[in-house]
Amino acid sequence: MENTNEKLNQLKSYLNGFMTKLDNLDPSETSVQDIDQLIEIVEQMEKNLKKEG
Repeated sequence: MENTNEKLNQLKSYLNGFMTKLDNLDPSETSVQDIDQLIEIVEQMEKNLKKEG
């Protein structure tokens, strides 16, 4: 159960960081690198959750 709580807390932390980055993006100034970084964050979240599952 503790491991599940740790996973949920980690996921919440990643999602909060992701949403902060997403909210702060200015569409007129967003580059392909910015989008790639967001995709990388999502992929890292998925990788970490699968690894610990």
